[in-house]
Amino acid sequence: MAQIEMDGVLIGEVETKNIMTKSSLPVGGYSVNPYVGCTHACKYCYASFMKRFTGHTEEWGTFLDVKHWQAITNPKKYAGQRIVIGSVTDGYNPQEEKFGNTRKLLEQLRGSGADILICTKSDLVVRDIDLLKELGQVTVSWSINTLDEDFRNDMDKAVSIERRIAAMKQVYDAGIRTVCFVSPVFPGITDFEAIFERVRDQCDLFWLENLNLRGGFKTTILDYIAEKYPALVPLYDEIYNKKKRSYFESLEQQAEQLAAKYDCPFVDNEMPYGRVPQGHPVIVDYFYHEEIRGSDNTGKRKK
Repeated sequence: MAQIEMDGVLIGEVETKNIMTKSSLPVGGYSVNPYVGCTHACKYCYASFMKRFTGHTEEWGTFLDVKHWQAITNPKKYAGQRIVIGSVTDGYNPQEEKFGNTRKLLEQLRGSGADILICTKSDLVVRDIDLLKELGQVTVSWSINTLDEDFRNDMDKAVSIERRIAAMKQVYDAGIRTVCFVSPVFPGITDFEAIFERVRDQCDLFWLENLNLRGGFKTTILDYIAEKYPALVPLYDEIYNKKKRSYFESLEQQAEQLAAKYDCPFVDNEMPYGRVPQGHPVIVDYFYHEEIRGSDNTGKRKK
């Protein structure tokens, strides 16, 4: 199809020989992105750097290319491998309801024996619960970094936090492992203890990741803080201009104390397997994840 505009988004298409890409992410394995671009348009999106490689001149969040790929005919070659769906897009963008690329991908992975991790901000994933149960070792992760819908609305165009939490419960109750990914943690704004209280009975893993302003969106975020949260300007200056770590170091301690309070396992830069007793999710500290060695996936920080 030619490029078309749909609900204010420029929709195109692109051919790719292989939908599977060897991953440089800390969790390793393969990355799969059924689309180019992401219409959630998160102001802090690290994936906006992809424009350097795709040739798009449009603003990030205003375009989406639907990928076409050769069908995966030997899914068993990925047995035991981790496959991350949605490292630089959301496979459950609203447009997935029309184009169905993620559903098609999951169907092609039937019988693979792969460890599949789906990263999303959508509740559309509940459409595929039947398929997720059939695939076996599947984890679904929702990004939730606030309970304040006004702040969420300022930051992205994805569905509401309430819809994400409701979807998480539905997937969890279906026996599928779930993650609440508190990402990114906005200093002085994100209350991860309040989020934990909301989701601890419906998630197996509770991940924490710091706000990283190495991308081109640094100015956008700092200008937003200056306008909406002027009292936090000194804190953001200390963290993101003066490169001081004391704030996130204190949050690490707070997370460990939270784990002790609720008798939850607490680990650093790891992804444990298996389900956990209700109310006892594994709290995982991914603060400064950008320092994890990607080559050997040891989960250890660079020295």
